[in-house]
Amino acid sequence: MLTLKNLSTADRKRPLFNLNADLENSKIYTILGRTGAGKTELLRTLMGLDDIAEGHLALDGQDLAKRPVRKRQMSMVYQQFINYPHFTVLKNVVFPLRRQGYSVEDAKERALAALSLVGLVGFEDRMPSELSGGQQQRVAIARAIVKKSRILLMDEPLANLDYKLREKLREEFPRLLAENGDGIILYSTTDPAEAMQLGHEMIVMHEGQILAKDAPEEIFEAPATVEVAKLISDPPVSIVDGKVAEGRIVLCETELPLPPDLVLPANGPVKVGIRPDALLVGGDTTARVVLAEFSGSDTIVHLSFDFGSAVMLIEGIHEFMPDQIISVSLDTSSLLLFSAEGKNITERRSNG
Repeated sequence: MLTLKNLSTADRKRPLFNLNADLENSKIYTILGRTGAGKTELLRTLMGLDDIAEGHLALDGQDLAKRPVRKRQMSMVYQQFINYPHFTVLKNVVFPLRRQGYSVEDAKERALAALSLVGLVGFEDRMPSELSGGQQQRVAIARAIVKKSRILLMDEPLANLDYKLREKLREEFPRLLAENGDGIILYSTTDPAEAMQLGHEMIVMHEGQILAKDAPEEIFEAPATVEVAKLISDPPVSIVDGKVAEGRIVLCETELPLPPDLVLPANGPVKVGIRPDALLVGGDTTARVVLAEFSGSDTIVHLSFDFGSAVMLIEGIHEFMPDQIISVSLDTSSLLLFSAEGKNITERRSNG
């Protein structure tokens, strides 16, 4: 188990603040956050590349703070690939195995298996300068995974790869973990869908702090705060100001239909979270189109209401014009309620 207790760093540009987490063996953890949230700084601190200012970091109960990088049983893949330019592809992957004491034959066999995993069969004798950026990143991934370190740190490693290869490698991650025995994989990303898909658990970071740590589906269904709600979907949950008054939720002059299982808090101000797929075309509420954009096979529509702004996600390609007035409705079954301070206060009655 990897343990972080009250962990803070001294880097003024990229500080971490009071991080606490127990990371169990044989699990994949995805670290989700925007650029600058502290994801890379966390991985660098675990690796021993950046110093700890306060707190405790331990692996299986052993203090890591004073252990040098080469003795931390960790390997790291960076978003920007790092390879040995004077080695062939095969020698790049064989090199760490030879340093670990593997024979020439065993090291080559393991290296070829790793290169097959990342789709580089036939490139063994190429030099890194002869490869594309995506291929060079795959070499770096192969070199990291072949070592079978106790902890594999991956800093947005698939960002520079094409879609099909990203999907292939994502599917292989559970097998990588199984081959790694009691190892731990920490995988950072800015993509909520990737974080949901890959991890046994998700760690949500913002401004150098851990905002949430739980199973991805639990964080998605019940985000602890407004900030977490904004981070766990793309497009993000829309947050608008409203109030609870006499058994109603009111946004400006708009009264929302209430789902039967929603338990309302006491009268007073609330923040209402509207998921992008909960807004539907057609209904008795009008909105003005601010912007419409396409994302794959979906249409994202930015809308302006009398109570604020919200984003609608529609399956398929649809044409909308700026300033167009449209009618919409709101499916309130997935409505989220937050206190004025931003804490989740959504409560639903059980079916039982």
